[in-house]
Amino acid sequence: MLDFRNLNSVAVGEAMVELAPVGEGQYRRGFAGDTFNTAWHMAQAMTGRASAGFVTRVGTDRISDAFVTELKADGLDVTFISRDPVRGMGLYMIHLDGVERSFHYWRDTSAARGLAADAGALAQAFAGAGLIHLSGITLAILPAADRQTLFAALAQARADGARVSFDPNIRPRLWSSLDEVRQVIPQVLALTDIALPSHDDEAAVWGDADPLATIARLAAAGVAEVAVKDGAGPVAVFSDGVIQTLATPAVAGIVDTTGAGDGFNAGYLSARLLGQTPEMAVRAGQQFSGKVIQHFGARMPKGAVPPLA
Repeated sequence: MLDFRNLNSVAVGEAMVELAPVGEGQYRRGFAGDTFNTAWHMAQAMTGRASAGFVTRVGTDRISDAFVTELKADGLDVTFISRDPVRGMGLYMIHLDGVERSFHYWRDTSAARGLAADAGALAQAFAGAGLIHLSGITLAILPAADRQTLFAALAQARADGARVSFDPNIRPRLWSSLDEVRQVIPQVLALTDIALPSHDDEAAVWGDADPLATIARLAAAGVAEVAVKDGAGPVAVFSDGVIQTLATPAVAGIVDTTGAGDGFNAGYLSARLLGQTPEMAVRAGQQFSGKVIQHFGARMPKGAVPPLA
């Protein structure tokens, strides 16, 4: 079973302004983004036990200032959030059809697209981390040269003892083509210790027939630990050559499915950092995910974050 050099974590990616529906024609302004959602929930779960940081790039405007101020207040390490004098944060709006969500994005000029341009800054951000988390969205928004800069920094961090977790979270509209996805994803899998894919994404891109096929493919790529999310279906988890399939408990009072997978990632990774087994980590992930979808937007309120033993 994987161990960790230390309990400190950093997540790498894009945070955006979120407009979440809270009533007919009414929206609440917040901040969200896949790896940010995971980092934020981990910071709440790990309070007093380890630091959780976020590596991104934002603007110098008031909205960006508010984002950084909110992160500080919520206990995240913001040391490695850089500022862009020209570009600001992207924005997205959630559209709900019942409880199922779809998104409208305004992110083409997001400052986060420059988050991996500085190799030295990445090296500093990763130096104190036991776990580094990123996603397919992180990779999709970066210029090709900056992806290679990020990969080099991840490789060095792993050589220094850090673990890398990766959620493929494939959004085809962010990539030039599925061929590009199929070219880039294997490069990061070669640097990945824990993979947290969603079966629907993997089936669409790679043709995986079921979560077990996803596990087989990722294990063959050298990933030591895999937990495959499948909506309300069971989670299949692989570690030390053993596969377990764990039913996902039913959740009452669902209002918005936004951020469910990110919440799962936070619970799973926090539990693993605390030394819990992959099976226990799946249970924590399911608990976090279930809480997220009982609230509007991609993050649950601070007071709702489940405690971890």
